[in-house]
Amino acid sequence: MTQTPEPAAPTTPLHWKLVIDAADPHAQADFWAAALHYEAEDNSALVQQLLEMGALPAAATVHFHGRPAFRDLMAVRHPDDPYDKQRGTGLGRRILFQRVPESKTVKNRLHLDLHPGPERREGEVERLTGLGASLLRRVSEPAGTWVVMTDPEGNEFCVA
Repeated sequence: MTQTPEPAAPTTPLHWKLVIDAADPHAQADFWAAALHYEAEDNSALVQQLLEMGALPAAATVHFHGRPAFRDLMAVRHPDDPYDKQRGTGLGRRILFQRVPESKTVKNRLHLDLHPGPERREGEVERLTGLGASLLRRVSEPAGTWVVMTDPEGNEFCVA
């Protein structure tokens, strides 16, 4: 008699965030919030609570847009996605910038592709340049056309 295997339990998709190393996480958050039309997270209530409890030293904080923030971390989130109102932490599409001591030295192994569409590409490239991005090169090949740019810290991204 063969035994029928148990059906696999349904799996739940994993929550994730993209983490990017940065020399200045707050400047990077400002750039990417503007670039993506996202919002910088407001963790001020959590930061204040941790300061009052003595769980976070004042040296680990800064003022960001007039409110207390973590010195070494700043995230941006999609404005339509849910977030934890007590912590200010996004629960959906989210990019976290974390301070690291070393600078970027080689090409990214992972990058963002922004898709405004061919009719809006040039306007978007101009807007992003105005925000502090730099144009590296224009690519046109049988697979498509896009523009390779860098953010203010030199991280590559594409505008397709």
